[in-house]
Formats: sequence, C-alpha cells, structure tokens
Amino acid sequence: MKSAPDRASIAGATIPPPILSDPDPGFLAAALYALYDLAWVLAIVLPSPWWLVRAATSSRFRATAGARLGGGLPRARRPGERGRILVHGVSVGEVKAAQALVRELRAARPDLDVVVSTVTTTGFDVARKLYPDATVVRFPFDLSFVVRRFLRRVGPDCVVLVELEVWPSFLREANRAGIPIAVVNGRITERSYRRYLGFKNLLPQFARISLYCAQDAEYAQRFVGLGAEPARVLITGNVKADALRTGARDPSEEILRRVAARAEQIVLVAGSTHAPEEAALVRAWRESFPAARLVLVPRHPERSGGLARELGHIGPEPQFLTRLRAGESVDPARPLVVDTIGELEQIYAASDLVFVGGSLIPHGGQNMLEPAAQGRAVVYGPHVGNFLQEAGLLERAGAAVRLAGEADLGPELRALIDDPGRRRSMGAAGRAVVEAQKGATALTLRALVERVLLRPPDPSA
Repeated sequence: MKSAPDRASIAGATIPPPILSDPDPGFLAAALYALYDLAWVLAIVLPSPWWLVRAATSSRFRATAGARLGGGLPRARRPGERGRILVHGVSVGEVKAAQALVRELRAARPDLDVVVSTVTTTGFDVARKLYPDATVVRFPFDLSFVVRRFLRRVGPDCVVLVELEVWPSFLREANRAGIPIAVVNGRITERSYRRYLGFKNLLPQFARISLYCAQDAEYAQRFVGLGAEPARVLITGNVKADALRTGARDPSEEILRRVAARAEQIVLVAGSTHAPEEAALVRAWRESFPAARLVLVPRHPERSGGLARELGHIGPEPQFLTRLRAGESVDPARPLVVDTIGELEQIYAASDLVFVGGSLIPHGGQNMLEPAAQGRAVVYGPHVGNFLQEAGLLERAGAAVRLAGEADLGPELRALIDDPGRRRSMGAAGRAVVEAQKGATALTLRALVERVLLRPPDPSA
C-alpha cells in the first residue's frame, strides 16, 4: 500500500493540479457507467407503484423526491455573475460540522456564493436554519443526466464534500465539467474501507477527487489505499471541534422552564437517540434514578408519535416539547420528548449529565464532542464505530464513559448522578479535549484555497 503523509505540510508540499477532466475515459468506463445508470433507473421504476402512493399521500415526500430529481434548483449562472462553491453534507452531523469552514470560506473568498446541499429531511431543515444567507438544495439522485442538470444549474467553481460522500456519476460528471472536488474532515470507517476495496476496480472513484483533508493518519492511509494519490491527501484534523463553542452555555429561560422545571432536580439528557434506546433509557430511569428529570431527544423527531405509545407501556406517558409550548403544564416526574429539530445545543446546556445515542445499538454512535464542548459529563454505549477518534480522545482524558451494554445503563448513570464532583471533573476534561482539537478549519481552508480555489480575488494575497 502506498504511504500517506504523516502530517499536513501545506506550504512545503508538492501541489498537484486540480482534476479538471475525466481521468478514466474510454469505452469500457462508459459502458460501466451506462450499466450503473440502468441500475438506478430500475431501482426507481420497479417500485414505482410505491413511489406513486407515497407521492399521493405525502406532500413532503413529493417535494423531497422532486428536489432530488432536479427540482427547486437555483437559476443557472450567467456570464460575469458571482462564482459559487457547493458544500455538501449528507445529514445533520455533516451540515453542522461545516459551519466554521463555511464562515471562513466566505471571509477568504467573498467573491463566491455558498450553496449547501444535503440528502436527509432533517439535514435540509437544519441547513436552512444554520445558513439563512446561503442557497440550500437537495443532493441529486446519482443518475448521470440528473447530475448534469444539477451541476449546470448550481454551477459550482468547486465542490466540497464533508467527511465522505462518493457517488460515482456525480464525481465523473464533475470531472467532465471541469469542477474540482475536495473532501474535508475526511474519514472512512474500517467497515466502509473494506466494502470500497471490494469494488474499487469496477467504478474508480477515489482517483477522481483533487484533495483529501483527512481527520487523522489512519483515515489518510485508507484513502491512499483506495487509490487516492498520496500527494493529494493531507492530515488537517477534525473541523467539528472548530464548529463547537466551548464552555458553559446559558440556556434560554423558556428551555429552563420546560426542561429543568425543578431547580434541585438532576437533568439527564439523552441526545440523538434511535429506537429502541428510548425504551431502554426509560426502564433504566424507573429502576435506578426515578428522581431525575429524563429528557429524550430522538435523532429523527418524526418518530415522536410512536414513542408516546411505546413509552406509555413502560412508565408514565411522556410529555412533548411542542405540547408544553402550546400550554400543557410541565410535569417533572414524566419523561420529556423533544419533538423539534435544531435545539439540541440548548437542551444540552440545561443538562447535568448527557447520554449520547446511536450507541446502544449497532448504529455507530453520534457526535459526543457536542456535549463535551459544553463541559458536560458524557456517557454512551459500546457501538461508536463512526466516532472512534472522538470517543478515544474523551476516554483517554477521563471525560466520558463507554458502557459495555444496556445492563450498565442504570448503574453507571446512577453513579454519576450521585457524584457531582466526578461530573464536574469529567466536564472540565471534555471541554479541554475539544479546545485542544481546534485549528483544523484554518488548515483545511488553506488547503482548499491553494489546491482547488485557484482564482483568489487579489492575486497578491
């Protein structure tokens, strides 16, 4: 395997030119991509009765499907108009991680407008809140003619993919249109790496990307192993740390009234949970720490209706944040379900202890740096494969507890609830870890400017 660089050395590195044409032309490649397009067409046409039923019964589904087929795009650029840069994050985590980078990109290249794309519904809603001055669009289905229309309308001077999102037709069409592609905050799990290795010779993808800004040396090595040219791979760190504000936050008075209804009550927030984690948390709460205020923040708020029935069979029926805001009285003895999006940072600010979801089940976990940045003690389950680097940093600093399984949930949370001194020391250590990780955005921005954004407004800058 070719070797990756040990550390980003942007100023002194040999800078390969951006990829502005198809690096793999020819009949065999064209035939392979035609078969890939056919597979997409079959995947859309064969379940078309289901699509039609969903479209007829859900206006949101109609809007989402239409947007991913090319609807709702900005007007194509006219000659002489401002340039554009496309920043793509597949879902909420990636969209939020890009905040600091987008801010610095705007400062460094004020001649470029920012277009943000995403795939999921929650990611789209969060992007519109976080980037009110940017155009927010849906990332297209990976059909070549759909992608071509998307790129013509968006017209980016550069595409920035947050973490990793390699769709074969999108990469190929961007190459053919002369649009350089960069991966920032790049990471690839061991599982994904093995999967990509299995077909990297069928659909070459990683050699189509002009720049990789990897979070660490292990991820950089994997990109090189999949075919990335070593000179195109830099280690720039984790920009998620730069997107996080460190230190204690003051939650709004309104959130405090709903979440921390009793001043003396310990507040346990379970953030970004997935089924069936909410049920496991309610069982642990009833058995081990019933005096605490339990706040559940599902990763997908649309699940909240089903949670009312499910959790009502285990303990007291939960309350919902939207109903409290509509006038229902707060009952601190009942679990609270946050059935809105974009408020997790404020909810964490009102907590004493945080459980990070997606980790009791084989989902891969969610971002545990977010509560750590606010100085909160953090607990999560054993399945954190998507955040191994972040979990390792916190655990080595004594800022987080990784559970062996659901059986440990009640005892470990109860022990922390009963030990405020330990919670404080864990919180301080977590905040220090996040502070120490800052700086990746500056390295990433410099790499983007030098390697793929080749027309700065001031040539002498």
